Amino acid sequence: MLCRAACSSSRNLEPHINAQIMQLHHSKHHAAYVNNLNVVEEKYQEALKKGDVTAQVALQPALKFNGGGHINHSIFWTNLSPNGGGEPKGELLEAIKRDFGSFEKFKEKLTAVSVGVQGSGWGWLGFNKEQGRLQIAACSNQDPLQGTTGLVPLLGIDVWEHAYYLQYKNVRPDYLKAIWNVINWENVTERYTACKK
Repeated sequence: MLCRAACSSSRNLEPHINAQIMQLHHSKHHAAYVNNLNVVEEKYQEALKKGDVTAQVALQPALKFNGGGHINHSIFWTNLSPNGGGEPKGELLEAIKRDFGSFEKFKEKLTAVSVGVQGSGWGWLGFNKEQGRLQIAACSNQDPLQGTTGLVPLLGIDVWEHAYYLQYKNVRPDYLKAIWNVINWENVTERYTACKK
């Protein structure tokens, strides 16, 4: 299966995230995950055909890393919009209030979890289908949320340094403060509605 990196109009997120970051992030970082995933998938298919279990097992970390990088970034691009920010509406806002007490408490908690990721990774708002509730989680590296926690991903915040370093240097909290201004709540709401079906 050949994958491609897709990016919406999220490249125009200035002044919150500058265009150079978005261009490099998409055309270099995400593209590398996609290219590497395609190479690894091809090798994995060859190993399957040959019945080479050792090669299949050896390729799994690269599949997880590059596949996760592609999945996570594909969600990330749609979660951002130059017309974003503010608060969600309707059912999603009510669920946030129910599960976190208020929208402000939710923002504080997701920000704290995202800032607290040691090294590289992601902060997430996910939906726990078994409990019917929203939850916040962090994943290391490019580990995909659903494969790691079982939560359905609704909102992902990339806290790898490549997502912010050119603009915010090593001050991750400033990046987290800025990203709330470009969150595409329509997309997050669509994801929430879809996962409840």
